[in-house]
Amino acid sequence: MVHFEFYFDISSPWTYLAFSRVENIAEKCGVDIDWKPILVGGVFNSVNETVYEQRANPHPVKGRYYVKDLQDWAQFCGIEIGAPPVFPVRAVNLMRAALVALDAGCLPDFSRSAFHAYWGELRDVSQPSELAHICAGVGLDPNDVAEKINSDDIKGRLRTNTEELVARGGFGSPTMFINGSDMYFGNDRLPLVEAALTRALQAES
Repeated sequence: MVHFEFYFDISSPWTYLAFSRVENIAEKCGVDIDWKPILVGGVFNSVNETVYEQRANPHPVKGRYYVKDLQDWAQFCGIEIGAPPVFPVRAVNLMRAALVALDAGCLPDFSRSAFHAYWGELRDVSQPSELAHICAGVGLDPNDVAEKINSDDIKGRLRTNTEELVARGGFGSPTMFINGSDMYFGNDRLPLVEAALTRALQAES
């Protein structure tokens, strides 16, 4: 079986773009997605600290194009991406909850709802009430989730995923791997991901 991993953090707009299309690609290619929630801030702190300087002092010309580029992609993907008043958002509890959703078999629905809440509805998803609303909307018990995200197991798994990505050469979200070592970073690499998945499947047959 071809192994396809998707490391992601909901606090990234470019990850939202990739997330909105990656399930269709996986379905088209006939592969499952091994979802890997991470804390992208932990990745930046380890191997990509320059991102903070770029955010604080964006190049004016590139910054204007960035806004246009993001909206062009959002229109292409059929999703809404606004400017959340809280950015960057503290996503640790949200990403821990993604692991709870993974265990419950509803990670795609949870993530889709969380992405839309933050980037489409511009809600502060770091707030417990907002997390509870997202959980309830996908059939998760908010009280059960609130308890589990404080467990050593869930905390450890999120930390492990984040450290694992850094150890494998990743530096941001989304990062994808095919069969362990073939790495792809970024929303705009999805055509390459689809081509690589197709080649890997052909090699198996």
